[in-house]
Amino acid sequence: MSRQPGPLFALCLASVALIGPLSIHIYLPMIPAVKEGLALSDALAQLTFSVSMLGLSVSTLFWGALSDRRGRRPVILMGLGLFLAGSVACALAPNVEALVAGRLVQAIGAGSGAALVRTIARDAYGPEKMVKAIAYLTMFYTLGPMIAPITGGALTDLFGWRSVFGFSFLAGALIAFGAWRVIYETRPPAPEGAAPAGNPLRDYAALFADLRFSSFVLQTGANTAAFLVAASATSFLMKETLQRPAAEFGLWFLMFPFGYLLGNFCSSRIGARASNEWMVLAGSLLALTAILIQSGILASGRLEPLAIFAPCFFITFAQGLSLPYAQAGAIGAIPRIAGTAAGVGVFVQNMMGAVFAQIYGLLADGTVWPILSVTIACGVLGVAAAIPPMAMRLRGR
Repeated sequence: MSRQPGPLFALCLASVALIGPLSIHIYLPMIPAVKEGLALSDALAQLTFSVSMLGLSVSTLFWGALSDRRGRRPVILMGLGLFLAGSVACALAPNVEALVAGRLVQAIGAGSGAALVRTIARDAYGPEKMVKAIAYLTMFYTLGPMIAPITGGALTDLFGWRSVFGFSFLAGALIAFGAWRVIYETRPPAPEGAAPAGNPLRDYAALFADLRFSSFVLQTGANTAAFLVAASATSFLMKETLQRPAAEFGLWFLMFPFGYLLGNFCSSRIGARASNEWMVLAGSLLALTAILIQSGILASGRLEPLAIFAPCFFITFAQGLSLPYAQAGAIGAIPRIAGTAAGVGVFVQNMMGAVFAQIYGLLADGTVWPILSVTIACGVLGVAAAIPPMAMRLRGR
């Protein structure tokens, strides 16, 4: 097989990115059916969802570090195998304990794709084309959260909730077969005489000691947190304050992924013509501006769907614009541990989003002020994180 990445390689790599939505987003519409089918409490039903978020986030640390030592291809195939095993366990689960265990295995397997598709893209396409490759991968990935909930809901209504895991298994098997046939080993060979791989904890310490890496991953985490808090806030405003039906909220919510897709498209067209530092700072400033505009609208008491969601479009546009550059900068900070860097970056991004979303949940009191304070904090943190790499670039470091 040729070691030059062709269109089929790109398609298979992008397909691996869909494993995450097959584990997370496809499950959202079936939670009520699982609750009824297994006679669960609200807390246990929510646990069957949240355990997958935890498993996917934490596992990215393990998969990224392992790929730097054992190679990208065997780690991806191992993760896909775990995803398939977890899907079967969920489909056959007789009780909630078995379902939670299956969901955890499924999510851990999905973490391999979340951690490594960008690393493989960097290996295969090189630093010059990395931003464009990551942008296209992210655009493809964004289709998953848009399509997966619709698919999960239709399968649940037609065939029951267990059929969703059957679909996940079949789709995962097709993706795994494509990965086995097409995705070759991309990890660069170690230089002759190089020291063996070190302790993963030392690698983590080296990454966070690198100001450029720390700044880029904090920026992605802050932007992701702003998106998650805004998504939660708009749901509250539409359903509780404006008394609008869930179907109308779903239609307005499409502005989130559309903004993200357009931002990714713009970054893919700009590519390497702009530096990582400039684009990350520009995206951060745009996100903060959109957040301040939304905050002004909410504080004024003008609560209309368009006035609420139009700023959200620009928040996610800014995220889509800057994310490929921030991820490329983080992965390239220390090239010898690019896999570890990718895993840590995904972990920080997801965990910061979850933490700020939970902070908003704890502060929510029926007014708009918790929404304003938390989203503004996320926007300010994103800009603050984007400044050090820009300053280092201007100083020629």
